[in-house]
Amino acid sequence: RIHGLGWGVLVMALSTYPYVFLLSTESFSICGRRQLEACRCLGVGPWESFRRIALPMALPAIGAGIALMGMEVVNELGAVQLLGIPSLSAGILQAWQLEGNPAGAVGLALVTLIIVTGLLIGERKLRRRSRRWSEGLTGGESPNWTLTGTRALAAQALGFIPPFLSLGTPLIWACLNLDQLQTGLQPELLLLTLRSLGLALAAAGLALAAALLLAITKRWTTAPWLHSLTFLAGLGYAIPGAVLALALLIIGGPWQLSPILLLLWGYSDRFLAVAKGGLDAGLERMSPSLDEAASGLGCRWPDVLRRIHIPLLRGPLAVGALLVFVDTVKELPLTFALRPFDFDTLSVRVFQYASDERLAAALWPALMILGLGLIAAAALIPGLDHTTET
Repeated sequence: RIHGLGWGVLVMALSTYPYVFLLSTESFSICGRRQLEACRCLGVGPWESFRRIALPMALPAIGAGIALMGMEVVNELGAVQLLGIPSLSAGILQAWQLEGNPAGAVGLALVTLIIVTGLLIGERKLRRRSRRWSEGLTGGESPNWTLTGTRALAAQALGFIPPFLSLGTPLIWACLNLDQLQTGLQPELLLLTLRSLGLALAAAGLALAAALLLAITKRWTTAPWLHSLTFLAGLGYAIPGAVLALALLIIGGPWQLSPILLLLWGYSDRFLAVAKGGLDAGLERMSPSLDEAASGLGCRWPDVLRRIHIPLLRGPLAVGALLVFVDTVKELPLTFALRPFDFDTLSVRVFQYASDERLAAALWPALMILGLGLIAAAALIPGLDHTTET
């Protein structure tokens, strides 16, 4: 039976490892090429080159991914509830809605905030200790070490197991329940998909724009208060979706803001850290001499942003867009609380059907969430390779 803490750890690991995988892949793909080539010319082996060159230069991106994983696990609601695991998010909702205890809900929210603040502080310290500047985007291919025999088989197996478990399991489950797929197909599935797609695209655009503004401002300004502001802006991911929804309802009520506008506001605030983490790590790799050289040649800051920073940040921008898009599609507490009347999304409908044990009806919305994520990945991940060839 799939139930309990052990299964919860496995499910959360398989659903959150892309945070580290995508950010670290983007970082490994562009940084330290010349250093690795120098190591190879000096006779340094692949493992030693990885430990001494590639890994230290990718630590900011890896730290950002681990921090995002931790925040996602702390704020998870749907999976842990279905697996019967007590969690902070579930406790906040129970204290607020079922027990009518706002003070208890606020106390649990503060505990969540402290945990995630600790994750962010640790990630920033790791980034500061591992600060390395790379040459940016360079031509040519990265040094390759050809694997043969058992090493090649082991590498292929390690690369195959995680996606097989995370993507293959639901597909195998669907294939074993084809009869239920035929009976569970609902006419409103297309409408639910379009709603989720529209919200995810809008949220990704807003979050990326805000994250880019904050990251560039932090790089160009040395004011301590501004650095503190950009740090606090990333704490939106620490606020449980239900608490953030309540705050937005209190703020937007007197102004009579549209529920859709509140939803987009909540998505942008909540997932700002997801987009900003990769951008901060990308900017950490850029030497300040790039900005100084451009300014010395008479370029104004819009030209520096357009001609230097954005081309060098194409990888982090693509990864941030993908992560925000996928997170928005599967976001549950915020959507559940703020959605207008009769405005369900795929994630809300999956949770409703699964809670009622209507697995046949939940299959199609769940597969559509998986499909949207795969389409977004297929559209954006190839861009990581193109940036290395620019």
